[in-house]
Amino acid sequence: MLRLISRSSLNRAGSVYPPLLARAASTSSRTLPRGLSEVLEKKPDDVVITFAKRTAIGRAKKGQLKDTPPDEILYALFKASLERMSLDPSKIEDICVATCHPPSPLYISRAAAIAAGIPYTVPISVVNRLCSSGLMSIRHIAQAIKSGEISLGVAAAVESMSLNPRPTPEVVPAIEANQHAHDCMQPMGWTSEMVAERFNISRQLQDEFAFISHSRAEQALAKGIFASEIVPIEINGAIVSIDDTIRPGVTAAGLAALKPAFPKWGQASTTAGNASGVGDGAGMIVMTTRERAEKEDMEVLGKYVATTVVGVEPRYMGISPVYAVPKVLQMVGLAKEDVDVYEMNEAFASQFAYCVQQLDIPIEKINPNGGAIAISHPLAMTGIRQVATGLEELHRRNGQILCTSMCVGSGMGAAGIFVNERL
Repeated sequence: MLRLISRSSLNRAGSVYPPLLARAASTSSRTLPRGLSEVLEKKPDDVVITFAKRTAIGRAKKGQLKDTPPDEILYALFKASLERMSLDPSKIEDICVATCHPPSPLYISRAAAIAAGIPYTVPISVVNRLCSSGLMSIRHIAQAIKSGEISLGVAAAVESMSLNPRPTPEVVPAIEANQHAHDCMQPMGWTSEMVAERFNISRQLQDEFAFISHSRAEQALAKGIFASEIVPIEINGAIVSIDDTIRPGVTAAGLAALKPAFPKWGQASTTAGNASGVGDGAGMIVMTTRERAEKEDMEVLGKYVATTVVGVEPRYMGISPVYAVPKVLQMVGLAKEDVDVYEMNEAFASQFAYCVQQLDIPIEKINPNGGAIAISHPLAMTGIRQVATGLEELHRRNGQILCTSMCVGSGMGAAGIFVNERL
């Protein structure tokens, strides 16, 4: 049974203080709906989602995609998705690909798109805001549609953490001498330990949250729940269609027995079992206006509403959803109770436990089929996976509102609001 840390004990350990939140960048409030009724209202110029799929995820260094470069994963995704949608690729007006660490990301993304059958007349860009990159690619295309610059675009994401692990940032001494600048470049495991130490998040509590994620993902995998959001791809003659990152049979005792992953930092409470897995994969979302979707008889799966990005003190990077989620809800006039499903990235159980408690959201609404601790976190892919996963879950439970969120390396956070249109 999950025993949540009390709000009073969190406050004793040290409440969040204003300097942690430095700045927020959001969708313009002048174009946003206000309140649940307006969020749910259907208008011709709404940005709607007509396709939202991801590949199965492979465990980094060990799994089904460990030897597959990102361009090949992206090529396979584009090819399989175009075949499934029956979309004339010449109608695509822009593509934005989220990816964090591969070299020459624009070149390989454009080459993959062209090879998959997308005409060279379709332009492409790439975006990197680390863990929120997938959400940023969605935002980029949605804003282009909202502005009238395009009326149909593709947001995609790809990451091979097997072949392109996180590079070690290097800066000049003058930058390194600044404490916050120094902190923003540290390994994410260090920030996990800083959150656990600063806010007194125990190893036991972290393992309890991790067990929930592993258990939910195991059950979802057994029931075939993820199949509806996965588009099978062909890699070297083999079909990749099932996540190989989820580990059946994880127990509370097994989690408690794991050794610390970072024994020299903080409380040394982060382990391989209560941190997000490292993985490989890709995802793709097609967006257009409601008017065009109806005119061209496209199935409308969901609606994009808004996103926000915030900055926090880099040392405590993981707590950023505590700011990003309320910010995006306030932007569109929603109460947290209006949201039916939250897909909140589980970078580490330390930060996830803290965010759940501070946001005061029922755990039943958050990551109902498990999160990154069990499924893994291919950096750029996560933002798109959360939307694909969340919209499918809303469809299953006949819910309306999805909120996605994630902490972001270097000390940022992001959140987005989406509506289920398959009621």
